[in-house]
Amino acid sequence: MAVSKEQKAKRLKEFTGGSSNTGDTGYQIAVLTDEINNLTEHLKEHKHDYHSKRGLFLMIGKRRSLLDYLKRKDVVRYREVIEKLNIRK
Repeated sequence: MAVSKEQKAKRLKEFTGGSSNTGDTGYQIAVLTDEINNLTEHLKEHKHDYHSKRGLFLMIGKRRSLLDYLKRKDVVRYREVIEKLNIRK
């Protein structure tokens, strides 16, 4: 259910341009999006898994906060991240 190392490495290369800056906001949003998508698929099958549902809501809130931060700091990059990840906004 967790995001694999290979997927994280791919996202790191995609969103940081090859550097190893895992604190980059775009990278954090991308990894959270992958985790949210995985958990959403899990919850489609296990509808009564309320603990995972709460975790999903926390992840969505964290991603929302990171997106708001990115929008305040760099609108162009915000739009790029939204488009790359296909996040509705």
